[in-house]
Amino acid sequence: MNPIAVGQLAPEFSLQGPGGQWVSLSDYRDNHNVVLVFYPLAFSRLCSHELPEVQKRLNEFNDLDTVVFGISVDSHYANTAFAKSLNLEFTLLSDFKRLAMTAYGVLRPEKGYSGRATFLVGKDGRIAYVEAAEDASDMAQIPSPDRVLEALRAMAH
Repeated sequence: MNPIAVGQLAPEFSLQGPGGQWVSLSDYRDNHNVVLVFYPLAFSRLCSHELPEVQKRLNEFNDLDTVVFGISVDSHYANTAFAKSLNLEFTLLSDFKRLAMTAYGVLRPEKGYSGRATFLVGKDGRIAYVEAAEDASDMAQIPSPDRVLEALRAMAH
């Protein structure tokens, strides 16, 4: 993995969310910060641990004018079922064609899915924070909601 760097313009995407509706990053430009949580596969053990940790902090993200999206290679149908099974209130997006994960430098071509990474996109459309796991199967390397919230609070001051 070679994630894009802080300061770069965040690559635009349009991905399908619940019900197949399209969500574009540019819809939030100038109005909201956006956190992108790339996770390898719906219903996997570590992803089933990672996403509820983000959910627990969702009110803090909302208070900081930030929208959170989970992104995986799974279909929007699988992501909808996964979100429901975990009681997630943030939107999971399907990057079935692997375009966003490629653009953000987190596709693991040998696996066919993304690594585990979190990006903070500021209202200006630039990457403000990146945390990527070298080993997506190591629980200790799961990107922390605490650290991205810390970066968000630093941006707010």
